[in-house]
Amino acid sequence: QVQLVESGGGLVQAGGSLRLSCVASGLIFRYIDMGWYRQAPGKEREFVAGIKSSGDTTSYGNSAKGRFTISRDNAKNTVYLQMNSLKPEDTAIYYCNRALRAAPYDYWGQGTQVTVSS
Repeated sequence: QVQLVESGGGLVQAGGSLRLSCVASGLIFRYIDMGWYRQAPGKEREFVAGIKSSGDTTSYGNSAKGRFTISRDNAKNTVYLQMNSLKPEDTAIYYCNRALRAAPYDYWGQGTQVTVSS
């Protein structure tokens, strides 16, 4: 059974940084492309960033390009999202899930709340 546990969110001022983490279990993590998604109040969930299973290729949504960096540690079954130069419009619940070469799992973790104040 897949489990995804996100952490690292919080309240930060505009221009600040946060590092999100997601620990996965119940899957062979090193074979799975992973990604970060976010959902703001009243909006659809959107793709933020993805990383291939080997970690050698990344992809970013337009909102994340140049500011966010995704990485992974296959030995720890963990995917990270370093977020810099945060803006109020980055305020959302952030989730990790499968990405890129496969659709997300039906299961979603609880997410981690990121709030950016102006």
